[in-house]
Amino acid sequence: DGMNVLFIVVDDLRPVLGCYGDKLVKSPNIDQLASQSIVFSNAYAQQAVCAPSRVSFLTGRRPDTTRLYDFYSYWRVHAGNYSTMPQYFKENGYVTLSVGKVFHPGVSSNYSDDYPYSWSIPPFHPSTEKYENDKTCRGKDGKLYANLVCPVDVTEMPSGTLPDIQSTEEAIRLLNVMKTNKQKFFLAVGYHKPHIPLRYPQEFLKLYPLENITLAPDPWVPEKLPAVAYNPWMDIRQRDDVKALNVSFPYGPLPDDFQRQIRQSYYAAVSYLDMQVGLLLNALDDVGLSNSTIVVFTADHGWSLGEHGEWAKYSNFDVATRVPLMFYVPGLTTSSISQGERVFPYRDPFSRSSGLVPQGRSKKVVELLSLFSTLAELAGLQVPPVCPETSLHVALCTEGTSIVRYFNASEEKVEEGEDGCDDTYNCFDEEPVAFSQYPRPADTPQWNSDKPKLKDIRIMGYSMRTIDYRYTVWVGFNPNNFSADFEDVHAGELYMVDTDPNQDDNIYNNTSHGWFFKKIIG
Repeated sequence: DGMNVLFIVVDDLRPVLGCYGDKLVKSPNIDQLASQSIVFSNAYAQQAVCAPSRVSFLTGRRPDTTRLYDFYSYWRVHAGNYSTMPQYFKENGYVTLSVGKVFHPGVSSNYSDDYPYSWSIPPFHPSTEKYENDKTCRGKDGKLYANLVCPVDVTEMPSGTLPDIQSTEEAIRLLNVMKTNKQKFFLAVGYHKPHIPLRYPQEFLKLYPLENITLAPDPWVPEKLPAVAYNPWMDIRQRDDVKALNVSFPYGPLPDDFQRQIRQSYYAAVSYLDMQVGLLLNALDDVGLSNSTIVVFTADHGWSLGEHGEWAKYSNFDVATRVPLMFYVPGLTTSSISQGERVFPYRDPFSRSSGLVPQGRSKKVVELLSLFSTLAELAGLQVPPVCPETSLHVALCTEGTSIVRYFNASEEKVEEGEDGCDDTYNCFDEEPVAFSQYPRPADTPQWNSDKPKLKDIRIMGYSMRTIDYRYTVWVGFNPNNFSADFEDVHAGELYMVDTDPNQDDNIYNNTSHGWFFKKIIG
């Protein structure tokens, strides 16, 4: 009768988690999920900004097919009437439910989070979401500000709560309803933190004394970084506390002590998120559904924490495109679980960590694009067909192939070239590739470089990441017909992962890259 699906998507979460080897961050509940899951350590988003990434993985199509690179169009009207992952589950007999930020709200999901196509009932949004950008952060002078760094006393907040706390409560309520009604469900829960403002219960700061917080390993703008590749982090410049620093545009830098505070608050927000995930998974145990529910945990993209002198997302670097991705599948990633057995007892982030390790780990390079077909396969549904070359008129197909084939193959056993690659998108010479892209309005950083509107896009940076390298080419782009001109190359980047894991040494100009170029236009 098919498994339920609990799909957890987090806003702006890079893989700073214990289960990804981070020694500083306290994430015991996500680590516990990882200890029962297959964890992908090289998973990448298709564009490092909320709406385009979410529409891409929820439809299984690349941004060039959804034609959404900004926040201002609805794919069903503007591109094609593409089916979404929750819609497919709904059409296959599931009750589909959305809590929090799953689709990006607004015009890009038709002001309805794509209801009624994708969801069985209208999506839930926390009532306190509307205060997100209000002046709720108490400054040293006792006044209230709209800050970036914003630890708060929850009891002083409007309604005495925070949006993610409300989302957890609603998701738990829905789990109980589904249990009572014995309905098969696809429940998507979208958490907002660690998205800015970094507003979280102040007690989480205790986990991260400032003296333990370092700067990024490479907090300077790399010498050979093309100007077009740089994102000038406009959104954080607009927060009251950053504004007060009077940092020069576009390269900054922010003062060291403030960089540490941002990093500290990001980690604290991650631990606050971990607590919410822990409460939600504990409730899955409580209703006795851990043995019949697939759990997916991921994020829409990463977030720079000072690397390359950059903050926020809006780039093609790993820090902006790489995401956590794990799948818990009872009986597949764990031995079968008996009814009522507790798999996810709540773990307190404030008590000592237990050092849980992932159940299985795959280093294969994968894309968020693959979520649709992967979840369909795991749930025993027919896997949607791979899209033809042009698919604007095809309602149901995906541009990402299922990655279930990577679940069981332990890294050592898979011989090179034995990967079974039958699709053109993800494989060149059997080598998995992740594609990301980012639009820019000009060759140099502008006020709208981070989030250019479609009509202002002049350049598109197409980036491919394999296990060995990241190659990016910035080419002319015409927004009127959505076409990239690969003969009009503005700049390029090439980073070798082994010798330059942080992507600081761009060797594009002293390497012959015809071979890479052929692959990216192929």
